[in-house]
Amino acid sequence: MIRLAAGTPGRTALRFGGRSWTYGELAAWIEAETQGLAARGVGPGDRVAVLAHNHPRTLALLFACAGLGAMLAPLNWRLAAPELQWILDDAEPRLLFTDEAAPHVTNPGTTVLPIDEPPPGASAPRPIDAAGAAPLLLVYTSGATGRPKGAVLTHAAIEANAAFSRDLHGLTAADHVLTVLPLFHVGGLNIQTVPALLTGAAVTLHPRFDPAATIRALATDRPTLTVLVPATLQAILQHPAWPDADLSSLRAITTGSTVVQPAVIAPFVARGVPVLQVYGSTETAPIAIYTAIGRDYPATSTGHPGPGCDARAIDDADRDVAPGAPGEILLRGPQLFQRYWRDPAATGAALSGGWFRTGDIGTQAPDGSWTIHDRKKNLIISGGENIYPAEIERVLHEMPGIAEAAVIGAPDARWQEAPEAHVVLRSGADCTEAGIIAHVQTQLARFKAPRRVHFVPSLPRNAMGKVQVHLLKAPEAAA
Repeated sequence: MIRLAAGTPGRTALRFGGRSWTYGELAAWIEAETQGLAARGVGPGDRVAVLAHNHPRTLALLFACAGLGAMLAPLNWRLAAPELQWILDDAEPRLLFTDEAAPHVTNPGTTVLPIDEPPPGASAPRPIDAAGAAPLLLVYTSGATGRPKGAVLTHAAIEANAAFSRDLHGLTAADHVLTVLPLFHVGGLNIQTVPALLTGAAVTLHPRFDPAATIRALATDRPTLTVLVPATLQAILQHPAWPDADLSSLRAITTGSTVVQPAVIAPFVARGVPVLQVYGSTETAPIAIYTAIGRDYPATSTGHPGPGCDARAIDDADRDVAPGAPGEILLRGPQLFQRYWRDPAATGAALSGGWFRTGDIGTQAPDGSWTIHDRKKNLIISGGENIYPAEIERVLHEMPGIAEAAVIGAPDARWQEAPEAHVVLRSGADCTEAGIIAHVQTQLARFKAPRRVHFVPSLPRNAMGKVQVHLLKAPEAAA
């Protein structure tokens, strides 16, 4: 079972909103949460959901769930209400902790509680010595087939991921992590935050990313490590305070979630801060392949797999590719997810013989390091958020005036990539670009709505009827 670091009780564990908690105080908070959850009937296998901006209680609830054999399900507050409702109905949590900004969603078997309300007192529950294979996190991915999937991560996966983080960052109890990315993503939760608390390091938590607040925190809180996706790196570079930003406390910045352009990394490196790259997914907890601190890699490299993590590449016939040839990356290791929640078909398609099919294309160098080239699936990563065209296409096809629709990722100066729709209208339909975008925004998060809509007479398809996405991405397709 994962446990809070048992280091010096007086050492600072967590800072948030001008307050701080020592490890001793945080341990007492976790005990109170454990008792409070048990008093509300939470036990082994139950789900406890959080739908809120970053809050220290989310972390206390994670460790409380660990002690009860329950699962924490952090939900993306950026999603639209219909999306969240579907996830809530799928997860069926016993409790849902929310803040005032959360969309209103409910479930008949779910009790909704404010996240900033202290836990009720109760008699101490019987501790559960959850085995490594026991589920702990239920994290929903964007729906590659039109609906989200809940990846189940075990205690063992979280522990293995933390070991990878220690290797990746040289993480010790002397470190201080600044967390500004959302805790509903495994990137914000598991690349540094939870590993820091398992190691005895300090964590400063912000409610959400703000470039000005991040730059101020770098100067005043003096963190040694932080995680920033390319879009947040770009936001800092474009902020007026960037030229005078004090980065002197940082040992490294870690980035990932999409292909990282050298132009985004170079300004930080020029200021003396190494920028580490990490590759993985929700299903890998997420750390799998990375450029570890203190090791030299070519600029194009994504690094080596973590200790005990194996990687290989296969072709479309599931044969291992020749050394140096690109192929779909398969991963195997202790940090892999256990299954997709209530979806055995998707689990079977993703996991085979202990290997996870990532859907990403990469090449392995002779020294065993990897370079990630592209995404085999048509995943769009916009500002660090995963967007699957299928879920947007599902909404578009619900509109009576649309006969066919395909969504691709188009270059975007601010978000790196943004959804773009190619639409075939039914005869006599009078749909407009603005109307289509507005409709999508009623069903999905605003960041998933297409930035542009192209009206085309037909979609290019191959002999099997599949849309040829590469033709849609050609410049003439958008003319």
